Amino acid sequence: MVENSVDALAADLLRGHTDTIVLAVLRAGDSYGFEIFKRIRDATGGRHEIKEATLYATYRRLMKDGLIEAYWGDESQGGRRKYYRITDAGRAVYGRNVSAWEVTRDLIDSLLELDRSTGSRDGWHGRRSS
Repeated sequence: MVENSVDALAADLLRGHTDTIVLAVLRAGDSYGFEIFKRIRDATGGRHEIKEATLYATYRRLMKDGLIEAYWGDESQGGRRKYYRITDAGRAVYGRNVSAWEVTRDLIDSLLELDRSTGSRDGWHGRRSS
C-alpha cells in the first residue's frame, strides 16, 4: 500500500513537469511522437511512462505556445511520421523550468533535512499538530 502511494506521489510530481520533460528530449534532437514516449520510458528504466494521449496534448500545447514546431518526415518505409523540434523560445523556457526545479529541489531537500539537523527523530521535537 505504501509503495503504491509513493508511486502515485512520484507520478503526480512528474505529471507537473511533462512539458519540461518533452523539451528535454527534443533538446537532444528532433523526434517523432512514439520515439519521445520510448525515450522517456527508457530513461526511467521503464518505471515511468507518459500516456500517449497526454503526450499528444502536450505537443499541441507546446506548438500553440511556440515552444516546438512540427514537420512531416520523409520515411521510405511505413507511414509518414510527424516530427517535433524545439524552438529558441522552447530552449529558453526549458532553461527557466530547469532553474526553477533546481531551486525547488534544493528547498525541499533543506526542509527534509530538518530532522537530521535538529537531532530529533520526528523532526519537530516531539510536537505534533492536532
